Amino acid sequence: MDTFDRYVLLLLTALPFFGGLALVLFPSSRPVLIRAFTLLITTVTLGLSAYVFLSYDRSRGGFQMVQQFAWLPSIGASLHLGVDGISAALTLLNGIVAFAGTLVSWKLAQRPKDFFVLFLLLVSGVYGTFASLDLLFFFFFYELAVLPMYLLIGVWGSSTDFRTFLRTKEYSALKLMLYLVAGSVLVWVALLAMWVDGGDALGRSSFGFLDLQSAHYSANFQKLFFPFLMVGFGVLAGLWPFHTWSPDGHVAAPTAVSMLHAGVLMKLGAYGILRIGMQLLPEGAAAWAPVLIGLGTVNVIYGAVSAIAQRDLKYVIAYSSVSHMGYVLMGLGTLDAAGINGATLQMFSHGIMTALFFAMAGVIYDRAHVRDISVFEGLAKRMPVTVGAFTVAGLASLGLPGLSGFVAEFMVFVGTFRTYPILGALAVIGAALTAVYILRLVAKAFFGPLDDRWRGLTDASRLEMGAAAVLIAFLALWGLYPWYIMKVIDSGVAPIVQRLASG
Repeated sequence: MDTFDRYVLLLLTALPFFGGLALVLFPSSRPVLIRAFTLLITTVTLGLSAYVFLSYDRSRGGFQMVQQFAWLPSIGASLHLGVDGISAALTLLNGIVAFAGTLVSWKLAQRPKDFFVLFLLLVSGVYGTFASLDLLFFFFFYELAVLPMYLLIGVWGSSTDFRTFLRTKEYSALKLMLYLVAGSVLVWVALLAMWVDGGDALGRSSFGFLDLQSAHYSANFQKLFFPFLMVGFGVLAGLWPFHTWSPDGHVAAPTAVSMLHAGVLMKLGAYGILRIGMQLLPEGAAAWAPVLIGLGTVNVIYGAVSAIAQRDLKYVIAYSSVSHMGYVLMGLGTLDAAGINGATLQMFSHGIMTALFFAMAGVIYDRAHVRDISVFEGLAKRMPVTVGAFTVAGLASLGLPGLSGFVAEFMVFVGTFRTYPILGALAVIGAALTAVYILRLVAKAFFGPLDDRWRGLTDASRLEMGAAAVLIAFLALWGLYPWYIMKVIDSGVAPIVQRLASG
């Protein structure tokens, strides 16, 4: 299996990429064949991502399943792939959400071939980003994951009528793209600066992550360029006040894209801050950590309060995502082992939870053709499975013990109280606010007497139930038995914490 291990990450990244390109050759008149092929690709990649996660030797730690192919030796660029405990867990997250997203997109009627081509390219970009140990290819895969969002939202998305004005899908797609491109520019400037300064320190040009980790950047350099990475990646992570693209993008996107957008893509931003910002520029991270954790706290409170004020079902979930990504940013900002472990588990937990949220919101919208919470009542009588799955996601969101959200948030709280107790108290208040909007939404929209207009609604299909079952299984698995995934994650976090402590 050693040979397979060396090539598994390349296969995992290449399979959806070339699968998407192969779909171009499929006749548009065969939608069932197109869907079946996409489901085959995402099923295989789910299996491969599970293999990567389960095969990772947490006792050995470090980067494993490493493979390197020279690309441009003159500038030190190579296709260098490998995973540590953090990226192994997030690779599994991408596999789960992509598979579930394919299931809920089975009935997509509008240009399914074009949709799934872009969908698979996006999935490939995410795998490549998590596996890249070369900063040039990291940026390439990062952009490959982000750019398809514009068309996926602009073509297959939906507009929102606020009665006083109409927020079109084209507006949301353009706003998302402008923000993310602006963030990418900041990231690219920082990466080029690290390449130049690192090359001077090493005596040779290199984009290699492991090479640049030994470059020993000066304290002034780190303090200057860490905020470029913090803000550049933070835009994608929903960092306040650069988050405003996120709710509009979430809401306008079709269901599967909302699942990937909130469930996986926002984690790329947090992963970039952790992997490149904190691991390569530890002194910069230490200097700017109070700003990061402060803005993350604003995320938590602002997102929760905004979610309370929403009437659109998807906007509630969208602002909830902003709030929960705040816990991730707070955990990273603690520079504490418990906080960073909790932040990484929160990336995984929130990814599964919000994918489940958006999947079930998509089922409701597909049947009711409306998302206004104020007009819903008693839906549980007609859609018990959909409502049940949505409620499980809500309970994970508010931190119910037994689901993975509780473990993740608890560890973030521990890390925050160790380092910034006042902000820790505010984070707990944010969790209480989460309970307010989740329980209010569930009680108002799903229970009580059934409104006559919803008597004709049908419940989730078997494929949609299957997607929900997969997502719920992982929420429960890591809630009841978090030990295994935390051992894997900690094997990747421990070297970063040690590097942060040594400066």
